[in-house]
Amino acid sequence: MILVDNHYVRNDDYSTQVSLNHQDKFIVAVADGMGGHNRGDVASSDVLKNLQFYYHDLPTGLGTSEFYEAIVEWLDSINNFVASKGRADEQYQGMGTTLVALAYYDGDFYTLNCGDSRLYRFRGGQLTQLTTDHSLNEMLGEEKHTNIITNCIGGGCSSSYIDVQQVTFDVRVGDKYLLCSDGLTDMVPDEKITGLLINGADANALCEAAVVAGGLDNVSCCVIEIK
Repeated sequence: MILVDNHYVRNDDYSTQVSLNHQDKFIVAVADGMGGHNRGDVASSDVLKNLQFYYHDLPTGLGTSEFYEAIVEWLDSINNFVASKGRADEQYQGMGTTLVALAYYDGDFYTLNCGDSRLYRFRGGQLTQLTTDHSLNEMLGEEKHTNIITNCIGGGCSSSYIDVQQVTFDVRVGDKYLLCSDGLTDMVPDEKITGLLINGADANALCEAAVVAGGLDNVSCCVIEIK
């Protein structure tokens, strides 16, 4: 089996606590390499590594609009990188990936989304999806998830875009944020995810629930708690 999901901070079981000051930069991201394209595992890994270095090299003091412009600039750059890798080596032609992230920059929180990996907020026993799937069914207004996506990084997508939202005003102590690939949400309904989080499930327990439910796709999860 080819592992096509990736997540940054790390690619294995990992737990940590981070204290953030106003000028700190911190990002947690999940990328789901598209299994229907060549080498989605390479695309997701390349994108996360590139994002890691780019993000931590950002200058401090950018306003919200400048931060957005910097992320769009990165998207253009990484799309060109992925496409050029495909032109240089046929085995990488058409590879692509989704990306979802929660970022902290200069005292503000931002969500980033390209594709159909998801970011949820869990607050007061309620699970709320904060990102919008860039998928065919979302465009058609159908609730059932489809693996036909309308936006991604690479994958032959000629007009990639990324949703960037500043959400600082709505981040509260006690909130949990779940980033995940569709390997979780295709196998485990939101109601079951809610129940697991109520009972204190961590990212490993959520991944295991997807495996128990059938595990038809690779699954990556990150859970962030605001303390």
